[in-house]
Amino acid sequence: MSDKNNPNNVMSEQRRKLRLGELMVQQGLISQDQLRIALMEQDQNNIPLGRQLVRLGFVTEAMVRDLVAHTIGQESIDLSNVIADAEALKMVPEEFARRYQLLPIAFEETGKVLVVAMADMFNVVALDQLRAMLGGQIQVKPALAGEAQLEEHIDQFYGYELSVDGILREIETGEIDYKSLQGGGEEYTQPVVRLVGALLMDAVKRGASDIHFEPEYAFLRIRYRIDGVLQQIRSLHKSYWPGIAVRLKVISGMDIAETRSPQDGRLQITLIGRPIDFRVASHPTIHGENIVLRVLDREKSIIPLDRMGLRDETLEQLKLMMTRPEGILVVTGPTGSGKTTTLYSLLSFVNTEAVNIMTLEDPVEYPVTMMRQTSVNEVNKVDFANGIRSIMRQDPDVILVGEVRDNDTAEMAFRAAMTGHQVFTTLHTNSALGTFPRLLDIGIAPEIMAGNIIGVIAQRLVRVLCVHCKEAYTPEGEEARLLGLKSGHQTQIFRHKGCKRCNYNGYRGRMAIMELLRIDNEMDSMIARRAHLDELRDVARDKGFVTLAEDGIRRVLEGLTSVSEVSRVVDLTGRID
Repeated sequence: MSDKNNPNNVMSEQRRKLRLGELMVQQGLISQDQLRIALMEQDQNNIPLGRQLVRLGFVTEAMVRDLVAHTIGQESIDLSNVIADAEALKMVPEEFARRYQLLPIAFEETGKVLVVAMADMFNVVALDQLRAMLGGQIQVKPALAGEAQLEEHIDQFYGYELSVDGILREIETGEIDYKSLQGGGEEYTQPVVRLVGALLMDAVKRGASDIHFEPEYAFLRIRYRIDGVLQQIRSLHKSYWPGIAVRLKVISGMDIAETRSPQDGRLQITLIGRPIDFRVASHPTIHGENIVLRVLDREKSIIPLDRMGLRDETLEQLKLMMTRPEGILVVTGPTGSGKTTTLYSLLSFVNTEAVNIMTLEDPVEYPVTMMRQTSVNEVNKVDFANGIRSIMRQDPDVILVGEVRDNDTAEMAFRAAMTGHQVFTTLHTNSALGTFPRLLDIGIAPEIMAGNIIGVIAQRLVRVLCVHCKEAYTPEGEEARLLGLKSGHQTQIFRHKGCKRCNYNGYRGRMAIMELLRIDNEMDSMIARRAHLDELRDVARDKGFVTLAEDGIRRVLEGLTSVSEVSRVVDLTGRID
């Protein structure tokens, strides 16, 4: 007896069909009558129930895909928002992809993971064949995709040139059709569409935080900010820029006819197997519009506190501060010093169903489950001060105020702290102790500060030395004095060198160096009587306060970063006698 005619298999298949159909009825996606029609039709043509429901027009393919993925506890993916990863596609031949109906959409080199879109995630034969073809060294991560979408995107991704150089050659041999840049079903026929996608993919794979498109007199400069430092990646002839600019503005929801006024936009696309947000800003210059994209990768936005690389003492102090039920916790540092990431990490530590967290941000960068997040802008007529007033009527436990910029915002933040709320905010100062004169300058009285500030975190980001090429040496002279090393020492530290794995920069990734000032009763008394900063520093040191410079030097001695890198973000000259 064949498997198909085996009574047990037939009953099992029937139960599976009914389970999907009944789920859809329970969810209100289809009616019982529609399910009955689909099952009767299915008996005649023997195609999967989900596809039959789509054919009949009762549901969309996306609805079936998402419901199935949720039921089996797997990820689903909308391929219309996916940008092709040329590296992943090279790993799987087109003939193999068509035979097994799968599409490689991302390759994560660090973890050696290939993300593959499939219509049937239980096709064990296809997955086994793929693992065997990849040599068993690469992990395969399937994601559920719609069948029709899958066929369409196999045609697209394999049918066109996807490398930046190949696309540029293609553009040089033909004309740009500006109408096709504005969307439509045949986007991949237009090379500029693929060029923009390839550049975004390249930037995210390299770990860029910003992408700069900068028009000059005769050429377009493309730069990425990687690990806090701008690096020039490409230079293109100026003739490429109008098409690239139109495409960027279309996908980010900006007005393509407006070129003389600044604009802001936003887009979300799936790159390297996960959704990535981009905040887009255009600015008119004498050579045309300058466009900068901020890469907002949610996966990197929230780092658990115990994975931030903090000293054990710092981590304990931080957790102790978080236990205080009311008061203000201030994070300080210049733009790009990781303040937002630290704030989100702190909020995620307390983010549970028992806590109501509400935020005011300019703008909201990373949507987070269970947090009530509000963007501060002129469109919805919410500023920081009015926003805090409104939030306090929403029964919050924790309030995040994106930034204290003026007296009104500062007063409302302290009022919220004084009425029993935990308030998290940022402030632009050079050090933790610099917070008090800055708040005085804004107009907050010392008596108000005393008793209402939980603590202050000052931080900077330093690049981490590439583990594959960092070079050991023994510091001497002025460098040894900076590190506090005595003459005749044998301590070895490391400096950057450069190799292929770090793109010849010598660094790969960043880490935070931090000074943490916890405010206790003694400190409160000193703040209330306007004690001098030197006096505050001496008392803080007696309680174990570690400065940014000292934390940076600790990282150098641990071999994680270099003296030159710490000197780039922190003044070390005060350590030389």
